[in-house]
Amino acid sequence: DDVKARGKLNCGVTTGLVGFAAPNANGEWEGFDVAVCRAVAAAVLGDSTAVEFVPTTGKTRFTALASGEIDMLARNTTWTFSRDVDLKFEFVGINYYDGQGFMVPKDLGVSSAKELDGATVCIQTGTTTELNLADFFRSNNISYEPVPIETNAEAQQQYLAGACDVY
Repeated sequence: DDVKARGKLNCGVTTGLVGFAAPNANGEWEGFDVAVCRAVAAAVLGDSTAVEFVPTTGKTRFTALASGEIDMLARNTTWTFSRDVDLKFEFVGINYYDGQGFMVPKDLGVSSAKELDGATVCIQTGTTTELNLADFFRSNNISYEPVPIETNAEAQQQYLAGACDVY
């Protein structure tokens, strides 16, 4: 009802992940998650362009949704039991399956993630990736130093600048 009264859908997306949600050279949002937002706007309002794209980070996405700043979230977000129960959000379905891995420069000379003891790792905060990283290092009895970052763009920049060994 709020969306209909306002005449536009406030849709939370990532801050920029090409293929999912990112502004193009003309500043227009494109990608799979953007298309989901446009489809919902078309279904609810009869107008696929009646969307305000609100960039969110892993840390800010749930606050934006809970506060009503956004009407829905269409971005990389892992569906977990605790998010269902603790946050009381309605996940409507899975639209993408992913995995995780480590990116390291060749000159680091590692052939296995188990050789990353003591490495600095650029990690996006507020994500299940952050938790999975901690689990991996703990279960393999190796240590790491997290380099917390907010966005994918920041992580790429920090990694390429050598601020972390691993991304």
